[in-house]
Amino acid sequence: MKQLTTTLALFGLATLGLMFTPSAKADEWNEKTIVTFNQPVEIPGRVLPAGTYVFKLLDSQSDRNVVQIFNKDENHVYATLLAIPDYRMEPTGKTVITFEERRAGAPEAIRAWFYPGRNYGEEFVYPKLKAVELAKANTEHVLSMPNELANAPKAQELKKAPVMAIEHSGNEVALAQVHPPAQHHAAEAAPAPSTTMARNTTPKELPHTASTLPLVGLFGLLSLGCAFAVRVARLRFA
Repeated sequence: MKQLTTTLALFGLATLGLMFTPSAKADEWNEKTIVTFNQPVEIPGRVLPAGTYVFKLLDSQSDRNVVQIFNKDENHVYATLLAIPDYRMEPTGKTVITFEERRAGAPEAIRAWFYPGRNYGEEFVYPKLKAVELAKANTEHVLSMPNELANAPKAQELKKAPVMAIEHSGNEVALAQVHPPAQHHAAEAAPAPSTTMARNTTPKELPHTASTLPLVGLFGLLSLGCAFAVRVARLRFA
């Protein structure tokens, strides 16, 4: 635990000796991930005791996602949470969960969850009061939403909640300052070449693959023909 505390102090983020069990390949569409925590962890709105949980992406059709956390048997939902896509440069082949730095003795608060092989993860949005507390203990921002909307029962209600970012100073800044809109789609696959792109690659001039000598010969023959026709005309009318 001493080593863990040192790591958190240096980086503000850590992986708490967690054990991750990869989900079946068929579950990639909802990024189902089975996670076992060996000590309590905090998520927006509550603290999860040590144990095994299932994380699923409920909705990812916009720049705001909804994550649900189930018990091991997936017959009870512990939380339905709002998240914003969080980008990382290099994906890894296993699940990564990052944490906010906390004061000694407090459960670690989950910052973001990254599915194996993906550039984008889910950065959780905390109620404003908790977000301010977390931000002041960290060097990085913490996403926040109004306290009264943090426990909205429906996913669509969550997705309409105004989201801001709390800086280390406790000041509130616009979400776009920490998550530029263009960044949200940077990890999507590059589009296939379109007809416009194909036209742009067409050379403006055809390549010169033939010699100009045949044209010179043709002009010579035409000149001789014209001279012969003029001579015949002169003899006819002389």
